[in-house]
Amino acid sequence: MWWQILVIVTALLLGGYAWLIERYRTWFLQIKPYQPDDNNAPTTRFTVIIPARNEAANIRKCLPSILQQQYPQNLFEVIVINDHSTDATAAEVNKLKQQHGNLKLLQLEDLLKGEQLNSYKKKAIELAIGRASGNWIVATDADCLVSDQWLSTYASYITQHQPVFIAAPVQFISDKSFLSIFQCLDFLSLQGITAASVSRGFHSMCNGANLAYSKAAFMEAGGFTDIDNIASGDDMLLMHKIYRQQPQGVHYLLAKKAIVQTTPMPNWSSFINQRIRWASKATTYDDKRIFRVLAMVYATNVALVVLLMAGCWKHTLFISWILLILGKIMIEMRFMLPVATFYGNEKLLAWFGAMQPVHILYTVVSGWLGKFGSYQWKGRKVR
Repeated sequence: MWWQILVIVTALLLGGYAWLIERYRTWFLQIKPYQPDDNNAPTTRFTVIIPARNEAANIRKCLPSILQQQYPQNLFEVIVINDHSTDATAAEVNKLKQQHGNLKLLQLEDLLKGEQLNSYKKKAIELAIGRASGNWIVATDADCLVSDQWLSTYASYITQHQPVFIAAPVQFISDKSFLSIFQCLDFLSLQGITAASVSRGFHSMCNGANLAYSKAAFMEAGGFTDIDNIASGDDMLLMHKIYRQQPQGVHYLLAKKAIVQTTPMPNWSSFINQRIRWASKATTYDDKRIFRVLAMVYATNVALVVLLMAGCWKHTLFISWILLILGKIMIEMRFMLPVATFYGNEKLLAWFGAMQPVHILYTVVSGWLGKFGSYQWKGRKVR
């Protein structure tokens, strides 16, 4: 019978998914959180790069958190690249420039001279790197906040471990609304998978809000050449280019002092657009390991949606769906607990089960639109 086949296929996919999640859990638990060594005098020179488009409200909070680092002022600079902002982003940066000599502002509009691109962010970063005095590039976003030991933690890790690329943790801050809690939980799972997979060398994964790489490694990998036509991917696609050349040099920095905090999307429309943007990179990955993982995750969620829809006609299938969903929750909770504990978000897990149906549906929709649709981002429509 067709319905028996559907249940068996869904159960088999969920079994493979469970095996994968348990591997991530094991790898995450094997990571020893990094404690900086304060005995070594800092020598690493950083250039912090922040592309900004219409971020006036956020950048006035972001920049002070970066500029007030417990790190020698002569060893780091901050370059903001204003990407055609129509608000007071540039004015906010200029105010702070009067007080901080290591803060610079570039105007992307002036540098491009009318050139039309599909990835303005990559071009902004590339142009900033060309003007960077630091031998290490640290990337973050204009809506982020960092601890005052963010750069010193990076510096200590670089001195001790000699990496060429570092992925580091990012945390969403909840305002206790349903949407923000949903995004925090979704993002926690992504951060846990990132830490586990990178530390194990399983596949390339990172977030552009908090990563660092040596300027030399960027140049040796050819920068964004061959990926500059893709709207997104200034983080993961670059990471994999560097990984292919120096796999042992790609590390994950699991340290509380290295966490970058940011706010989730304010509404469902912007949230879906963000996730479509992320999903749009899937078929462009040279790293086929992550593509296989994404394919398994997507197929499992599609099967669960189809099974739920079939349950509207045959009620016994709905019972099967409930049992499989409960199994999925148990599988994921085992993984989520240590991740949430590291970030101090254990209380959010009380919502985890209730948000499963929404999470499954959004995964299917955003994955489909990421491949076949378009999205709006920072006032630009991208296909």
